[in-house]
Amino acid sequence: MVFSSLEFLFIFLPAFMLLYGFTPPAYKNAVIFACSVIFYGMGVKSPVYIVLFLLTLLFNFIIAQFIDSFPKNKKIWLIIGIVFNFWWLLFFKYTGFTFENINALFRSELPVKDIVLPIGISFYTFQNVSYIIDVYRGKAVSEKNIINYGAYISMFPQLIAGPIVTYQTVAEQLKKRKHTIFKVEDGLKTFTIGLGYKVLIANQLSGLWNDISMIGYESISTPLAWLGVFAYSFQLYFDFCGYSLMAIGLGKLMGFDLPRNFDYPYLSLTMTEFWRRWHITLGSWFREYIYIPLGGNRKGSKRQIINTLAVWLFTGLWHGASWNFVLWGLVLFVLIITEKFWTGKFLNKYKALGHCYMFLIIPITWLIFAITDFHELGIYFKRLFPFIPQEKAVILDGDYIKYLKIYWKFFVAGILFSTRVPQKLYEKYKKSIVCAVILLAVFWGAVYCMYKGMNDPFMYFRF
Repeated sequence: MVFSSLEFLFIFLPAFMLLYGFTPPAYKNAVIFACSVIFYGMGVKSPVYIVLFLLTLLFNFIIAQFIDSFPKNKKIWLIIGIVFNFWWLLFFKYTGFTFENINALFRSELPVKDIVLPIGISFYTFQNVSYIIDVYRGKAVSEKNIINYGAYISMFPQLIAGPIVTYQTVAEQLKKRKHTIFKVEDGLKTFTIGLGYKVLIANQLSGLWNDISMIGYESISTPLAWLGVFAYSFQLYFDFCGYSLMAIGLGKLMGFDLPRNFDYPYLSLTMTEFWRRWHITLGSWFREYIYIPLGGNRKGSKRQIINTLAVWLFTGLWHGASWNFVLWGLVLFVLIITEKFWTGKFLNKYKALGHCYMFLIIPITWLIFAITDFHELGIYFKRLFPFIPQEKAVILDGDYIKYLKIYWKFFVAGILFSTRVPQKLYEKYKKSIVCAVILLAVFWGAVYCMYKGMNDPFMYFRF
């Protein structure tokens, strides 16, 4: 079950809000915990994954108590906790990838099993790990109430695909938070905007990328290749940003203020700035728990480069067990280091040039992210840059015109809503009747699209 589904909008969410609304404050976290486990259970393919999730939650709750209670041995308990958490992530996400590469390297025939990745394991693993590390560092006090901790980890708005919420961000809110009609109104509006991003922009543009995949990369023209990669870039942004906004809106309905996850990344002048604005909570996690512990930029330029490389290799592999994600991470590392020591100041000074640079770089990096097969990736790159030698293929004249006529309005929406203009207008008029009518139209427009079957799963669920 996903947020952009009729089952969620008209069955799960109303039932949850009725139960939550009539529950006394002392028991609201128990309702969140129980309903979130039900929500998670409706999305996984096996009850085993529910057991694993609850076992992981309980284990980290206990480990944090041990870290607090036995300070002399707290490092040992921390290591046990980290190994336990990452063992499950490595097992489910990378076992098949590891065996495939061993077989390819040593020409062996180890059996490669198709292990189904539990939904949300990458996200709840990072939250559990951040919690026990913060307790170890003394930045957070271990939670003594298992219901409170369960509500924190399992909270269904952010359980499946983030934002990655650190414990200290919501520790006080777990114990005491305000529930007001204004917060509910704000939450519903934020949720509706995210729903519109997902269903009315991301899902529609996904059609172009799917069409190109069906045609075959070798049979598309250069203009259509560029249209396709721009469509994917907008699809990915509005899919994930839409999900994050829905999560934040749902959090507000429960009285929580969840952290912002996107800050108009497509307005960036450099890739360094882009990754400060894209998936902000993931970037913060890697900075806080990988980059800084490795030494950050405190030990000279050479060590900074090594630490940055480690972060981007981790980032690439976190997104998927495939070599294209490793390549993607390496490309981003090269771009960011180049900006750090050479091009960054120039691009920030000459903003027009910076925007042109990002206009080219963003879709190219997302292309590496999107296509896992290197052979297919090579074909697509040749289509983008026709001066690269390539095999002749039959290409329909004016193919891009056909698809531009179909998708132009969604490109216009993608460009417009990648800027701050709509948000500024929303902040100015969000209490007006006009705004309410527009958001109501967005909601029912999205519902209509879902009813007609024009809906896709969230792209980040597979990470």
